[in-house]
Amino acid sequence: MKANDKNKLWWLAAGAGALLVARSVYRNLTAYDFSGKIVLITGGSRGFGLVMARQLASEGARLVLCARDETELENARMELAGKGADVLVQKCDVTVEQQVNDMITNVLNEYGPIDVLINNAGIISAGPVAEMTLQEFEEAMNTHFWGPLYTTLAVLPSMKARQEGRILNIASIGGKISVPHLVPYSASKFALVGLSEGLRAELKKYNITVTTANPGLMRTGSPRHAIVKGHHKEEYALFKIMDSSPLTSISAEESAKQVLDALRYGEAEVTTTLPAKFGELLHGISPGLMSSIFEIVNRVLPGEGGIGKKRTKGYESESDLSFSKFTESTDEAAVRNNEV
Repeated sequence: MKANDKNKLWWLAAGAGALLVARSVYRNLTAYDFSGKIVLITGGSRGFGLVMARQLASEGARLVLCARDETELENARMELAGKGADVLVQKCDVTVEQQVNDMITNVLNEYGPIDVLINNAGIISAGPVAEMTLQEFEEAMNTHFWGPLYTTLAVLPSMKARQEGRILNIASIGGKISVPHLVPYSASKFALVGLSEGLRAELKKYNITVTTANPGLMRTGSPRHAIVKGHHKEEYALFKIMDSSPLTSISAEESAKQVLDALRYGEAEVTTTLPAKFGELLHGISPGLMSSIFEIVNRVLPGEGGIGKKRTKGYESESDLSFSKFTESTDEAAVRNNEV
């Protein structure tokens, strides 16, 4: 290689390095500081919401947790307050607009305007689409689309008035790639991704930053609360094993760190876990190929039948396989994250 060419390559490498350093410095200088900020987390009493609450509390955030179960909320409040966190809990069903509006009014009166909104409340139904009814689709849409919309519309006036705010929508890799046996969940998460991306474009002029999170499988302990249909024991066992395996999932703590960093730095989108990132990339290159792969996967999943359209919860569908050494990490996470 000629000396002139070597010099060009050196300068290119040096320039690229300088750009990376400058980007890192800029990100750190403009990073959002959660200390003292009022952060509302829907579905914050257990699972991923609680894991994020712990991390935000360690940074000095003032927390507002909302959920439907008062006992779970009180357990979460006691844990966080016991570690010195400033936390307010509010019983609220985010699928009911009036309850959301009343909750936001309560928070404004007791704490002040909300600085950060994290739309995290979720529900999941597992089983063949032929065993799903309109109820599963309506519940998913109410929880993953209407709930985030209600809360967002409720906090927007004060954020716009202050010309500042952050919104984090916890979607899913299932909102980028529709997964067999999770069709109501995926369809509703697709809707949330569309809502979130549109809001980011329109709200930036008010200095309100919207981030979309698309987590892959993570060990929160939440499968025990899933609605399972069809051959429910087989469905649940498969779901729980996938959720527990380090090959297909990551810890909820690591996922929360990545998601909150994306919020901190004002990123448009974040996807966690290598399998989810690979699936997203492959789907972007060839949606048809991704569909063909899932067609093959669907053939080996439990078929229709079993309890059919009847509903049961994950914890009611335990078997020797779902309660074994292959699922220990999910069971441990369930205890740790207030899922039991």
